[in-house]
Amino acid sequence: MSDEHAPPRILAIHAHPDDVEIQCAGTLALLKEQGCHITIATMTAGDCGSAEMGPEEIARVRRGEAQAAADLLGADYMCLEFRDFCIIIDHEGRRKTTEAVRRARPDIVLTAPPVDYMSDHEMTSRLVRDACFMAPAPNYSTEQWDPAPPIDAIPHLYYTDSVEGIDWFGNNIPPDFIVDISRTIDLKQEMLACHASQRNWLLRQHGIDEYLESSRRWSAARGQQAGVAYGEGFRQHSGHPYPGDNRLLELLNSSS
Repeated sequence: MSDEHAPPRILAIHAHPDDVEIQCAGTLALLKEQGCHITIATMTAGDCGSAEMGPEEIARVRRGEAQAAADLLGADYMCLEFRDFCIIIDHEGRRKTTEAVRRARPDIVLTAPPVDYMSDHEMTSRLVRDACFMAPAPNYSTEQWDPAPPIDAIPHLYYTDSVEGIDWFGNNIPPDFIVDISRTIDLKQEMLACHASQRNWLLRQHGIDEYLESSRRWSAARGQQAGVAYGEGFRQHSGHPYPGDNRLLELLNSSS
């Protein structure tokens, strides 16, 4: 983790390639402007994200798309190599996720919401929450090759919006706060455009077109709630023993 005078280190970790871009890339761009070191991580390589390509082929494509998006931001990228629809809460999942947190050494973690439309997102949220708790524990072994050392303390943990900001029953999940991403919306959209393989998949699987425009509309809807052009919503995990001060919001407000 960074020293107290350096910009904080940021880990944005979500289930699949493109999830980070959709839910928090505008905020990451603001943090990058402040000199933060940013790591983007995906639990899977998106191996089920195609109706035309096999799992290994589409995984190669989607890793490349995720890397290209991270390169636009000047961020590191890592994939934890879970399989799509196979992210589960078990010892191996906790070890892999804790190892990723230790390697990224974050002060602030952004991750998937606890309640969302699919299990991969929800299991990611739970595993990341556990990993933030376990990553500082010196006697917790990740049993991975060339393991990273424990981090110094539990990082600040934040959840992105669920898809469309609703729970399983269509009820709204209000954010704790909304970040104004009006000046970084174009970079957010450029990063999302790197994930070209997903437009055809979403059109076939979900009947969703306008991949980029739907992202822009949701950012505009959150922005309208905060009186700005575009926004991204977050909730903070502030229960015991996670940090309770809102370091992310304080950091972003200091640059405005």
